[in-house]
Amino acid sequence: MKQIIKINQPTKSCFFYPLICALKMGTGRAILILLLIQTGFVNTILAQPKDWRDAKNGTSIYTNGYCDQPYVVVLENGKWLCVFTTNEGHEGSGGQHIVSCLSDDQGKTWTEPVRIEEPGKESASWAMPYLTDYGRVYVFYDYNGDKIHDLGTRKNIREDMLGWYCYKYSDDKGKTWSERYRLDVRTTNVDLNNDWAAKVQILWGIGKPVDVDEGMMFAFTKIGKYMLDNSEGWFFRCDNINTERDVTKLKWQNLPESQDGLKNTDLGPINAEQNIFQMNDGSIYCMHRTVSGFPAESYSYDGGRTWTLPVPPKYVNGLELKNPRACPRIWKCKNGKYLFWYHNNGGKDFNSRNPAWVSGGVEMDGKIIWSQPEILIYEDQPDIRMSYPDLIEQNGKYWITETNKENARCHPVPDGFFDIIWSQLERNAVTEGGLVAQWNEKNHKTSRTFKIPQTEKKQYQSGFTFDFKISLTDIQSGQVLFAAKTQDNKDVILQTGEYGSVEIIIENGNNVEKWNSDPGLINAYGEHCVAVSVDNGPKIIQFVVDGTVCNGRDFRQFGWTRFKSNLENISFKEIEVGDLNSGQIRPKGTLKNLRIYGRPLMNTEIIGNHRNAEQ
Repeated sequence: MKQIIKINQPTKSCFFYPLICALKMGTGRAILILLLIQTGFVNTILAQPKDWRDAKNGTSIYTNGYCDQPYVVVLENGKWLCVFTTNEGHEGSGGQHIVSCLSDDQGKTWTEPVRIEEPGKESASWAMPYLTDYGRVYVFYDYNGDKIHDLGTRKNIREDMLGWYCYKYSDDKGKTWSERYRLDVRTTNVDLNNDWAAKVQILWGIGKPVDVDEGMMFAFTKIGKYMLDNSEGWFFRCDNINTERDVTKLKWQNLPESQDGLKNTDLGPINAEQNIFQMNDGSIYCMHRTVSGFPAESYSYDGGRTWTLPVPPKYVNGLELKNPRACPRIWKCKNGKYLFWYHNNGGKDFNSRNPAWVSGGVEMDGKIIWSQPEILIYEDQPDIRMSYPDLIEQNGKYWITETNKENARCHPVPDGFFDIIWSQLERNAVTEGGLVAQWNEKNHKTSRTFKIPQTEKKQYQSGFTFDFKISLTDIQSGQVLFAAKTQDNKDVILQTGEYGSVEIIIENGNNVEKWNSDPGLINAYGEHCVAVSVDNGPKIIQFVVDGTVCNGRDFRQFGWTRFKSNLENISFKEIEVGDLNSGQIRPKGTLKNLRIYGRPLMNTEIIGNHRNAEQ
């Protein structure tokens, strides 16, 4: 006898009828009923027509031939002041300069840019703002004050990382800007060994200045070989910037105190794009990019004077976070917790910056522990790169800015999204939102085929998740765990893969797509929780095994993949459970349980499911 699987999630048409009725009752009752009929945060945001994670759904800050590092401070009057680097041509071409603009509606619209530095033959680049306690805004940036345009026989070289570290300030909320002031960048070993033997310095910065104790501190990068090689991290600290209004009396420290900057040459010749925050215990935490396939973290316990050797950061499970040669941006939030923007792959060049992923950090025993990754922002075209983001926090809400080097955009983050990520370390509940069907081992002892009542195709419009537990006695590849068939005759098959993995196969006519979990996570003894999510937004497939998000580890650059099939209109009609092999002295393997969700679960939700299964 074939078993009918109960639908636990109302279809979209079921949602709108009580909504219309509620609106007729008045605003108060409408809100109450809405809360009752749709309590799951993630289910709500992914049911919306527009995917907020899609970069094109952000609001435009500015578009130009080149537009980079849109960094924002929230002024005392609640308006946002954004500064960025721009140019009518490509990055590094003539006329590069820095500007500011304002938004009084939380990033929906922006004023026309005000030039902080005029475009000219000498570039001004990489503006980073800081808001003082008394309302002044400083902007720190590179300026080719030495007017260098040649290197030996090379003429008209790119010069936006040559010269001086400068700053200007505004006391009228960005309407006008002061004259230019120059910081005294101490000459160190990396300068003495550069192409100009320290007569010219090569440097730039991406880390917005942050509060440290009662003052301010920011990170920047020095370069030992034109244009970007042999780099290391340096810092400026000013302890009286929030009280002293006379800029000639500001007290600057150039740190660390040694002749060498922050770097780990074992990670390669690139140690760049340092950015920092001060931890709750007073330590200073730094993250930077490398060409090793990993970012690097380090700590200072003496205010930036000395630093620990940079090493790849780790998730709580001990796996190292991956990042290509791309900006690894970190922030401290007002709640004392942390966020990390990166790209969750082990590339070693400037590519693979799409999508952007986010991890949440918490302080534990004097260290930052990072949650496993979630997709934050994506572009439809995989080759489009996005980077150099900023985080805006105002009245308990969050926004992300980013750029693809032409379009600077702002993205509101739904309420509760980061809270879910921060909850990952403790989460142990089974997610109910979006659950379509579930059954356990007892169900398929009587039948190996389960009919799923037909639902609207919109049920799976955002994607789907299979979350299941298996017990194998043989890990030979090709054993079908189960096959999900759709109303339009697509097949989604889960089977054992090579080298102790689980593989998903999507058969869509003549098009067949495959991906597998990281090798070595599945063995022939004991039970394993496995989940695969298929996300129709960025078109990404991910595996989570026993609460570990697959990131490729040492085997491959990516732990996830993109798919091409059009899966927005599928509707599953039945599940066929496979017949697993026997071991030499053990009985057949079994599918212990299975849940089907009509959306791609967040990795945090899957981790909670798996942790619950361990109890």
